[in-house]
Amino acid sequence: MKILVVVDMQNDFIDGALGTKEAEAIVPKVADKIKGFDGRVIATRDTHEENYLESQEGRKLPVSHCIRGTKGWEIRPEIQELIQELPIDKKTFGCLDLGNTLQKYDEWQEKIESVTLVGLCTDICVISNAMIVKAALPEAAVIVDASCCAGVTPESHKQALEAMKVCQIEIIGEE
Repeated sequence: MKILVVVDMQNDFIDGALGTKEAEAIVPKVADKIKGFDGRVIATRDTHEENYLESQEGRKLPVSHCIRGTKGWEIRPEIQELIQELPIDKKTFGCLDLGNTLQKYDEWQEKIESVTLVGLCTDICVISNAMIVKAALPEAAVIVDASCCAGVTPESHKQALEAMKVCQIEIIGEE
């Protein structure tokens, strides 16, 4: 089985509180990737509560974003309409539930041969979840499609891709 993980393609990361022009540019690429993917598609959704600014993350990144139930929390409509399963809500950068879910699929449903990750932000949530997937499924190929990811900055995007390469995560779609 092949899995595509669509990481945090939410309004706040695209053109909302933490949006960038690079994030906006990958929306059609991610939609095309989902449409052309032959396998199971899973999405994650960064999820914070109203007290976000009181959390450790909120104190270090004092920008309210992805507050449950808000427009910014929602996955971009043109991406959401392509995803059949409910997203996995995650309260921090990396999602242990994602790793556990993939392990269960691998053990109880069908062996996972590869997991490809796309989405936002390369240097925070994509890298964190790629490392969790690598730990959860050490024999599966873990792939990140750089052309369908964007970082906080273009420089930190590139740094994250290089860091993942060292951890035996395959990077495709680089320019």
